[in-house]
Amino acid sequence: MLFRATAILAFLVGSSTAFAPSSNVHSASSTRLNLDNDDTAGDDRRTFVTKTGSTVAATALATATGAFGGLAVQPQPAEAAATKMWKQVKLPFAETLYDIDFDTPTHGYLVGSRGSFAETSDGGETWEARSFSNLDAEEEVTYRFTVSSFTDGEGWVLGKPALMLHTKDAGKTWERIPLSPKLPGEPTSITSLGPGKAEMTTSSGAIYYTENAGRNWKAQVKETIDATLNRISSSGVSGASYFTGQIISQIRDDDGAWLAVSSRGNFFLTWEPGDDFWIPHNRGTSRRIQNMGFVEGDLNKGAWMTLNGGKLLICYTEPDLKADTFDFKEANIKTGGFGITDVAWRNKSEVWAVGGSNTMYVSQDGGKNFSFDKSANDIPGNLYNVKFFKEFGNKGFALGSNGLLLKYVG
Repeated sequence: MLFRATAILAFLVGSSTAFAPSSNVHSASSTRLNLDNDDTAGDDRRTFVTKTGSTVAATALATATGAFGGLAVQPQPAEAAATKMWKQVKLPFAETLYDIDFDTPTHGYLVGSRGSFAETSDGGETWEARSFSNLDAEEEVTYRFTVSSFTDGEGWVLGKPALMLHTKDAGKTWERIPLSPKLPGEPTSITSLGPGKAEMTTSSGAIYYTENAGRNWKAQVKETIDATLNRISSSGVSGASYFTGQIISQIRDDDGAWLAVSSRGNFFLTWEPGDDFWIPHNRGTSRRIQNMGFVEGDLNKGAWMTLNGGKLLICYTEPDLKADTFDFKEANIKTGGFGITDVAWRNKSEVWAVGGSNTMYVSQDGGKNFSFDKSANDIPGNLYNVKFFKEFGNKGFALGSNGLLLKYVG
């Protein structure tokens, strides 16, 4: 599927006025929604965000999913250290958590499976559940919220089945942005970039940018990834000829560069602002890619890659995006075969890796050597995401299954 880089996206909106947030104008394709403690809230369908202590869990219909099945037994690596640098935070539900974000040092949101949605006003020490109880009151659909992104009171949330929500007032009211079935792939990530601005990607590799709060979107690449690979399948990229058009593990660096992994984990792709197409790269190993990301959140400082079997590879210098492979070096991390699901730099030296069976590892030398951390040692489940907020004093959180939220205490 071919896109013009400057074209206005027609897959998301039928007309720009249909999605203008207004307390007086409502349509079937765009709905403004208020908190129940807002002065304008009522009992109509527009009032779908309500405070609740147990509604989210009690009315859940969807089945939680994750990269690992069941509740695994915590491994005990031989080099297990005595460090315990995280504490568990109690939540009002016990569902799988997928993302967390803050728009101030104290105010933030947490999203997860089975409609799990919570808000904090004290920096993540305590959380209060919220329920989108009448998003689809007639259909009784329970959404899995997968991504949240906030900047200065403006926020975006993605969910499955395909759903996009937007707020301009720190979550007091929300607007649902309609998504057309003609959209190439499902929305997989969204990044808030300032007043009215956001960048969205799809599972087919489409990248779109809005500067008017989602009324219109502009395509940033000329074609989806499957079209690119079909066009250059003779380039020698291993696995490209079998590509089915889906990508996973999309991550954006601070300057807008993207990394994405093919759904089979047999190659990865990169994109930088200004490029017309994604660039495919060989993984340089026989093991399947689990996840990828950037060193210190910056492509210029390098990239990391986790592989099947608990392997972690790190490229410590700015990679050549035109090269077939990156200069990855294997980190010294003994996982006992448990997969690593995410890696994050707290600062230049301190690096954290999390994974299956709630394993946690820390490096104090920039990712060369890791030791075991037992913060989640006695908790069943799996960790999926670790995240630090540089703009808010490097506060950190790790997210997992069974409502597991850990806060970094050092």
